[in-house]
Amino acid sequence: MKNIAAAYNSAMRVALACAWVALLLPSFSYAQPPQLSVAKFELPKASLWNPYSFKLQASAGVEPYHWRLTAGSLPRGLQLRDSGELSGVAQEQGEFDFTVRLTDNSRPPKQLTRKFTLLMETPLSALWGKRVQVNGSRLEGSVKVSNRTGRDFDLTAIVLAVNDIGRATAIGYQHFPLKKNTLDLEIPFGDTLPPGNYVVHVDVVGEEPESNRIFRARMVTGKQSIAQGP
Repeated sequence: MKNIAAAYNSAMRVALACAWVALLLPSFSYAQPPQLSVAKFELPKASLWNPYSFKLQASAGVEPYHWRLTAGSLPRGLQLRDSGELSGVAQEQGEFDFTVRLTDNSRPPKQLTRKFTLLMETPLSALWGKRVQVNGSRLEGSVKVSNRTGRDFDLTAIVLAVNDIGRATAIGYQHFPLKKNTLDLEIPFGDTLPPGNYVVHVDVVGEEPESNRIFRARMVTGKQSIAQGP
């Protein structure tokens, strides 16, 4: 009986000790392993006939990662490699929505899908350089043109001042090669006009001979008034 009592007392002491340890130690929670993820970002814009390269990035998985296009499409000339690199030379214009599936090297593999949108640069654009203004009897200003492609354009820029009865007077004309990847090339224009109200129309046309494609940009001002002279 003494042995049984001793064993019982010993067991009680161990149980009490464990209870005190449980009370004194902080509680621990086991964190779940991080989930496979793709950083949130916007894809850099692509441009016609220019090399493009961008690598998609993932985290919290086991490398190497594997990427696959599962829905939507990329511009003709671009492809998504298994490594996650978007590369190639875009051959068409537009806005492209596509979905990729990411798979890591875990056992079993982790997977997720992510949607992206790839935007293309405007091939030919025109912006005001110097806003149209009246200087005495002269109407003048400038326009900045950009070729955001990898090929030269045969560029024509025509500026017309149209009066209240619809009569158009050319106050600017330029025809020249606009080199590839040229940004904000300024074209001045202006001429002396009779008194009256005028609306200025700017038309810019870029012809790309290899693809036989034509790109256009257009701008129009509000009314500009040239007052009657003294």
